[in-house]
Amino acid sequence: MLTIKILGPGCPNCEKVKAIAHQAAANLGAEVLISKITDRDGIQNYKVLATPGLVINEKLVCAGRIPSEIEVIGWLADAMENA
Repeated sequence: MLTIKILGPGCPNCEKVKAIAHQAAANLGAEVLISKITDRDGIQNYKVLATPGLVINEKLVCAGRIPSEIEVIGWLADAMENA
């Protein structure tokens, strides 16, 4: 199972990233556990300067923007290969 973390205060952009990650995982048929990290210390652990952030299997893959679903599918596929 892949782990996905959405980093941010819970703003609309964070919710968009969460929805994109969920849809990308569904399209791949990947089993994922999605969680949100909203506290400042938790976010800073990933050295994120701007939110939203996206972490897959403890690797920061995107920060400060909303990634496309195609990008997230690629990141998830890579994580599945390396899992």
